[in-house]
Amino acid sequence: MPAIDQLEAFVTAVEQGSFSAAARKLRKAQSAISNAIANLEIESGIELFDRSRRTPVLTTHGEALLKSARAVLHSQQDFIACASSLTVGTEIQLCMAIEQSVSTSAVLPLLIEFEKRYPYIEFELLDPGPNDVAEQIRQGRADIGLMMEQEHYPQGFKFRGIGYARVIPVCSADHPLAQLGPVNHSDLRGYRQLVTRSLNREDDSYIQQIVSPKVWYAESPHAVAELVGAGLGWSLLHEAVVETQLQRGSLVKLELAYQQVAALQGIDVVWTEKRALGPAGQWLLEQLFALNISQG
Repeated sequence: MPAIDQLEAFVTAVEQGSFSAAARKLRKAQSAISNAIANLEIESGIELFDRSRRTPVLTTHGEALLKSARAVLHSQQDFIACASSLTVGTEIQLCMAIEQSVSTSAVLPLLIEFEKRYPYIEFELLDPGPNDVAEQIRQGRADIGLMMEQEHYPQGFKFRGIGYARVIPVCSADHPLAQLGPVNHSDLRGYRQLVTRSLNREDDSYIQQIVSPKVWYAESPHAVAELVGAGLGWSLLHEAVVETQLQRGSLVKLELAYQQVAALQGIDVVWTEKRALGPAGQWLLEQLFALNISQG
């Protein structure tokens, strides 16, 4: 099997244009570079350079093997960098859960920077439904969460508010409610309401949203938006969820006669003190604290 120093001599000689230049680059004697490449040729059974000219020229077979040699060296560098990362206590994996009603647009720049700082961490992103983020963290499935605020969190949880989202009433453009002016409670009660509900049946926070006696439920706010767009009822949804449909005109925002200002719901970063975060998790948490999210 080719030795790393042989592959390094081969690749460097190609990149620098000569054996002597490769020797200067690697701070070795030219004879060491020549011997390393010669031994690589013997072990592989392939002539890598045509030495019939004054300056060795890469052969066709040498060109074919160059990409593989570079890949091996890159893998070695990755291995060393990953090992160095582990020696300073950086975690191997990190999982973040972002509730479906929270737009990821504000978080994407952080994740891009995170990838640059911690390229060897296996990162996972979950998108649970309403109030299911906390459960994912409680179960140890996720390390950090981003979710709509709730009144009570499980014991041992920590949270910090980082912004808010607007909650607005919507229906399809051709729904009877869309033909009215400002609507009141009696108008809303006359039509089916579509409500997002957590998979956790013990969570009854959705009840405070209900206005109509006729209700359908879905775990995903995006599924609710599709049902509303199909004319199956109206719903109270976060503006970020229906932004595209509102711009297209397939959904319309209802004007409420009894409420002049859109309802706001806070957005929290949540984590648990029962499980310590490593350097990467702490960095991500601190960056999330610095966000000021305004959705809608």
